[in-house]
Amino acid sequence: MFDTLSEKLNAVFKKLASRGRLSEADVDAALREVRLALLEADVNFRVVKDFLARVRERAVGEEIMRALNPAQTVIKIVNEELIKTLGEPARINLSGNPPHVVMLVGLQGSGKTTTAAKLALHLRQNGQTPLLVAADTRRPAAIQQLQTLGKQLDLPVHSESNTVPPPVICANAVARASDGAYSVVILDTAGRLQIDDELMRELEEIKSKTHPQENLLVADAMTGQEAVRVAEEFHRRITLTGLILTKADGDARGGAALSIRSVTGVPIKFLGVGEKADALEQFFPDRLASRILGMGDVLTLIEKAQATMDADVAEKTAQKLLDAKFDFEDFRAQLQQIKKMGPLSQVLGMLPGMGQLAKEIPADATDKQMKRVEAIINSMTRQERHDPDLLNGSRRKRIATGSGTSVPEVNQLVSQFKQMQRMMQQFKGGKMRGFPGLKI
Repeated sequence: MFDTLSEKLNAVFKKLASRGRLSEADVDAALREVRLALLEADVNFRVVKDFLARVRERAVGEEIMRALNPAQTVIKIVNEELIKTLGEPARINLSGNPPHVVMLVGLQGSGKTTTAAKLALHLRQNGQTPLLVAADTRRPAAIQQLQTLGKQLDLPVHSESNTVPPPVICANAVARASDGAYSVVILDTAGRLQIDDELMRELEEIKSKTHPQENLLVADAMTGQEAVRVAEEFHRRITLTGLILTKADGDARGGAALSIRSVTGVPIKFLGVGEKADALEQFFPDRLASRILGMGDVLTLIEKAQATMDADVAEKTAQKLLDAKFDFEDFRAQLQQIKKMGPLSQVLGMLPGMGQLAKEIPADATDKQMKRVEAIINSMTRQERHDPDLLNGSRRKRIATGSGTSVPEVNQLVSQFKQMQRMMQQFKGGKMRGFPGLKI
């Protein structure tokens, strides 16, 4: 989402790094470019003005003059002020006695129904028992969509006839949950324009009947400045407690994420980062600021790995690597584990210094390559996967035909795999070539 902004900010920082000491004129010139980059990223002009004023106050003061590396100090200041702009981390409020009611609101097409299912899955993974409520009786097939998602994810859905008023449906769902079967009730309300007074009154009635602890606005990151105006009006009518920004994995310019907190005071609680049911991330301002400045996001990467990878498989694989017994069966298992973490370009983007490489790789290129590698391994017999030395010319031709690839691709994979095996043998022997005496 922040690729363009990241590129422009990094270009500014590179110019600063080429200067040994920074004058006030250098700082002002850099901040003018930062201002343009933020405005082009669709950040609200009031937010840009306040942000740059805070950065300049610190950047032309004693903090920079006494710094050993002025350019790095400017980056540090920008990072800290970005975090301040994005606000404190905010968690979903589930305090008090259950059932806890969460009402999702927003414009039509912002992704509320899909987000409701993602949020329910996230809460279930954290020990809650959610009940989804199909309260959108206006959009055709909205109820069926939520029911389908509930069936796919094994999540209960409360639904009634589309002739029943939504406030009544929501009140009935909360009453159903009050017997203790469900700890969280998630209300999927109808999409509406913030200027539609009748529909906004409907939300106010739902709120008065169900007393939600959380009123979360689901906003499309592609909406840009309009998302800020939408948030302001919803906040005025029903008092928002948080925001879920969807399509954060797309090519939106990112201005909404930087603007909403400052303009409305409403914190971002989650980011929708893909179409899959588990593609919902908790929002951490410091991690997002780090991504914007091209510093990666190792903590989110670690959490993603912990959530998706099988610890037993990882431990067994690590031991096989150390014992130099790693074969194509293990390699395939590792590929399958990595695929669970999402697109490889997205994973690379979380590693410090790898953001530019991730941008240069087409979004689906690495994932297609992984599928081809997996197809080659699947076309081997079990014996061949355990012992690559069996792979003579005729066997490789058969594997290429069976996997829909070419013999050179099979040769390249086998060659790279054998090279890795030789490296593991060197580790096992206690030394690496070129590093005599290096003990493992």
